Amino acid sequence: MTEFQEKSTVTARESLAGDVFRLTVQAPRIAAAAQPGQFVMVRVGDTLDPLLRRPLSIHQVLPDGGLRLLFKVVGKGTGLLAELGPGRKIDLIGPLGRGFSLAPAGSACLIGGGMGMAPLYFLAQRLLRGKPGPGHDQVLLGARNRAELSLPAAEFSGLGYPLHLATDDGSLGHHGFVPELLDDVLPSVRQVYVCGPYPMMRMVALKCRTAGVACQVSLETHMACGLGVCLGCAVTVAAGGYKHVCKDGPVFAADEVLWKM
Repeated sequence: MTEFQEKSTVTARESLAGDVFRLTVQAPRIAAAAQPGQFVMVRVGDTLDPLLRRPLSIHQVLPDGGLRLLFKVVGKGTGLLAELGPGRKIDLIGPLGRGFSLAPAGSACLIGGGMGMAPLYFLAQRLLRGKPGPGHDQVLLGARNRAELSLPAAEFSGLGYPLHLATDDGSLGHHGFVPELLDDVLPSVRQVYVCGPYPMMRMVALKCRTAGVACQVSLETHMACGLGVCLGCAVTVAAGGYKHVCKDGPVFAADEVLWKM
């Protein structure tokens, strides 16, 4: 696996919904090597506080060598990232991790919950490569409210994908959780790709196992290094023992994971 360290320039900062932001940065070497599902480790500033880099999924790859990173402010590090404007520099290491394996045939369903939508747009773009449109592929998206969901929904729709939407407060689409939308879709699907909160992915994985449908999950966890050195991002696997999200993942076959209640 090839990875690069790039001192990248921020070219755009967007405030999408309250605490949700999107940065566009120039990182041509990382962009050229990136695969859907991979991530970057972002150094937030030039001081030792915060000390650790932040892992962010690669949300979009742009033709000019740009990357888009979608994130929610949850602490000091992401708060500092949200303050970066055009012209500022950030240090990136990537692309890191094992991404999605593209199913060779049959219809696919992409399921994103909250910030789990971030890596799925890049995947949706890649699935369209060499095809006139998405065919029978579908996208299911869920978020807390309309504000968090409106722009992602519009962008997936702009790629031509049929959308099924859910919000926790019922302000857009189904009033409830996104896995509740899967039952009507699953009989026509050969492959499911999912990223989002752990309980959501566990529910999707169970539904897919029951239906005999292949499922890939992109796990989210705390990471200190992103390079497999600190061993802090361990996940228990069904075969026994542990694997590490940063090197063995973040994408796993759903049946590899020992899902905990």
